[in-house]
Amino acid sequence: MNLRAVIPAGRPLLLIAPMQDVTDLPFWRVLHRYGGPDVYFTEYFRVHGSSTPEKWILDAIRRNPSGKPAIAQMIGQDIPHLVRTAELLQRENILAIDLNIGCPAPIVCKKSSGGGLLRQLDHLDKIIGALRAAISGNFTLKTRIGFDAPEEFDRILDVYEKHAIDGLTVHGRTVREMYKAKVHHEWIARAVQRLRCPVFANGNILGVDSARETVIQTGAAGLMIGRGAIRNPWIFDQIREGYEQGEVRTRPTLRDLRGYIEVLYRETRPEGFSESLQVAKMKKYLNFIAQKIDPEELFLHAIRRVETEREFWRVCDLYLCRDEPFEPDGGALVNAGNPRHDCRL
Repeated sequence: MNLRAVIPAGRPLLLIAPMQDVTDLPFWRVLHRYGGPDVYFTEYFRVHGSSTPEKWILDAIRRNPSGKPAIAQMIGQDIPHLVRTAELLQRENILAIDLNIGCPAPIVCKKSSGGGLLRQLDHLDKIIGALRAAISGNFTLKTRIGFDAPEEFDRILDVYEKHAIDGLTVHGRTVREMYKAKVHHEWIARAVQRLRCPVFANGNILGVDSARETVIQTGAAGLMIGRGAIRNPWIFDQIREGYEQGEVRTRPTLRDLRGYIEVLYRETRPEGFSESLQVAKMKKYLNFIAQKIDPEELFLHAIRRVETEREFWRVCDLYLCRDEPFEPDGGALVNAGNPRHDCRL
């Protein structure tokens, strides 16, 4: 299937961002329960000399509960092994193979992978050319707009323009900016103007208002949503309603948010996982879900300090067992995780 064929008429294509340790099969199940995106991205397959495609990521592709298209993402810089992995992934039921050129985590960039490739455009050019020759189906890229400065993006687009890629997702920040700076919509718009393939916008899309504003400012054919979907699993249905029905009918309350957290707790807990480990895992999700729930950020402060399942639910009940509206589109989320895992969330 051509990638253009899945782009709906009259509204942007909605994609879940690839987030390491997040967009696994259990999280796909949770999102599907709440409507889910139009296209699912896997966690990235790590590619190096001795790598094989991770079994749990392949499992997500093979057991995709939604029946919607999935895109497999790779990360690495070794051309023969990227080609080898791409050839293996083409045997799977996927819409496209994507190359990660945007992960800003220092541990990744130091290996000249992810966003680190934006400092080596000659090598990046060779990687894209080799993968384009090896991939018979859709081949897409996910990029940032530069390593140090947005003004680097025109030279980066020169590389992308040379190759017949089928889609480009642009996170509108540089690698150096991580997740803190304002998203540079004007540079995403530059990619839309220059490239022949569909361009998808990524960065700080938290609800219908920010989704519409992003499309207006960039002209993007689709929206890739990451942390906003962790915080608000209704976001995809809400955006669809806004475009297709002219109004948003899905209006969750804080009590509904409490229900979502319970689903997330249950569905993402591996078999045999201890209570303490699952509480620690949930704190990573709650770092985003709990932001801006109350003006003083008391919920976020309290949830970060719980240690037991009982304490976890006591804090959730204290702040969320109310029928007040849940308003997620109220400004940028702070990236509150471990800096080592920045590209994951």
